[in-house]
Formats: sequence, structure tokens, C-alpha cells
Amino acid sequence: MMSLIEVKNLGVQFQTQDGLVYAVNGINFALERGQTLGIVGESGSGKSQSVLAMMGLLAANGKATGQALYKGQDLLAMKPSELNKIRGNRVAMIFQDPMTSLNPYLTVERQMTEVLQFHKGMDRKAARARSVQLLDAVKIPDAAGRITLYPHEFSGGMRQRVMIAMALLCEPEVLIADEPTTALDVTVQAQIIALLRDLQRDFGTAIVMITHDLGVVAGLCDEVMVLYGGRVMEQGSADSIFYGASHPYTVGLLGAIPRLDADDEALVAIPGAPPNMARLPEGCPFSERCTLASAQCRDVMPALLPAAHNPAVLRACHQSTEAVAELAAKGAVHA
Repeated sequence: MMSLIEVKNLGVQFQTQDGLVYAVNGINFALERGQTLGIVGESGSGKSQSVLAMMGLLAANGKATGQALYKGQDLLAMKPSELNKIRGNRVAMIFQDPMTSLNPYLTVERQMTEVLQFHKGMDRKAARARSVQLLDAVKIPDAAGRITLYPHEFSGGMRQRVMIAMALLCEPEVLIADEPTTALDVTVQAQIIALLRDLQRDFGTAIVMITHDLGVVAGLCDEVMVLYGGRVMEQGSADSIFYGASHPYTVGLLGAIPRLDADDEALVAIPGAPPNMARLPEGCPFSERCTLASAQCRDVMPALLPAAHNPAVLRACHQSTEAVAELAAKGAVHA
């Protein structure tokens, strides 16, 4: 059976004054209807660039390689006119910052109705009625009255709801959410996650959730892909990642989550900084920040292979899963 979305060996490079920057290197995943994939990692790990490449939204100096198949059609090989028929219609995206993604010069009504007029051929009246219906679905109070407002007249949480409503106007089969809860308070974050879960249940939409917050992943995702330095460090089901993480970087991310059941008030941080993407190390990109790193880690890039403890989990690490588990149990994976 053909997957709804299948990404094969996806790479993204940017030509800069400092040389060629390899932002994404060989990502692979498949997504079925109603499934949620979480792509996790620090800023600069390649999360957003991977999906922007799929949507044909890379910067002018960017180039994508590999394949991104939607029902067997390669999005990367499509002409802009062909891609426009799918983008925003069958595959939609919620951007990270709604204030910069929404047009400040146009009312919410105009921005929503033009999507339906372009993709569905609706007249203005029918498009407005559908837009109000979606604003109601994402729980915008007095949607019929507020649809005539401009983006700056909404709060941050409400603008994010407007972005979600816009993405769902054409009932897309795939919804890409690029850190949709960033800069929102925890109460609004929980509401947005609950909203996405409800909409997925009602519409059967497949979701790609991009985030640095593993708490968001725990509440929504079926599968998890952990990125670092543009490469996949670990990939598997959400349960296998949360209850049996086998890569030092994944363990470090989990250790940085505040816990309500812990007496120690100190937060565990991963020291150091992400690598320079224009000058990636020869070996594992995480080797400079990992206390388990050996000479082999620094010199040879580990392959992404099934883990010994669980073949359904893929990991890119030269160290044994037992060694990672031992240091994780001590709470001291990183220097």
C-alpha cells in the first residue's frame, strides 16, 4: 500500500559566502493517513528546512535533493504551477510565527476566502461561510463578527488558531505544523495541542509536528525523528523514544525536561552549541558534546541502523545501547 507521504534521502544545501552549507542530510520517513510524526531537535538541526523543501519554499540560495512523494508524486520535481495545486490544498502548513505569516494589510476574511476561491472555485459568499465555520471549529469566539478583523487585532493564541483554520480550509490530507506552540503560554499550548488532536480525529489528517519541545511530542505524536546537525540521530515510535531512548542526544533532550516528581530544582542542560553547518565534523555531529564519544565517533559517521534492543528503532551511534542506558540512569550523559 502506498504511503500518503514518503520522503527518501532528502537533502537540503545552501550556497553561502562561507561555502556550501548542508542543512539536511539523508532524511527518510513515511507517513500514513491519521498518523502523526514528530521531528525534534535544537534550533539549527534542520527541522524546518526539511519540510520547507517538501513545500517548495526554500530560500533562493537553497537546493533540495532526494524525493518527497505525495501519493507517489514527487513534490521536489514538480513545476510551481503543479505544486500550487497541491500546496495549501492537499498538503498545508502552519508556520511558526503567525504574526509574520499573516498579511497585516488584509483582513482575516480576505486571507481565508482567497484560499477557497483559488483552490475550490467558491464564490465570495460561500467562501466566507466556510471560513466562519472553520474559525468556529478552532474555537474563535464570535467568529462571524471577528472574521472582519486584521491580524494585529487578535492575541497570539488567537492568531495561531486563525493559521490552523486557514491550513484546514481545504481539508488537507497532510498538515505540517512548524512549532505551532512556540512563544505561547503553557495554557494556550495545551489548547492548541488538544485542538490538533481533535481535528485529526475529525478529519483523519496526517500531521508532521516540528518542535524542540518533547512535551508536545508526548501529547500528540505516534512516531518521532530526532535530528541533530541535519542528520537523524534516532527514529522510532513515541513510546520507544520516551521509555527507551538509545542515543546520547535523545537522552540529553529528555533530561532537559523539567519534572514535577523530581526534588532537584536544577535543570539538566546539554553544554556547548550545535555545530557549524558549513564545517561539520568528519564523524558524528554530536561527538563534540557527548561524553561517550570515542576517536571512532569523531572520525567516522555512524550509520543509521536498527537498535540491538529494538529493531524497530533506528539509531546512529557507535556506542552500545547498554552504555547509553547506564549513563542515562546516572543522569550524567553529558559533561
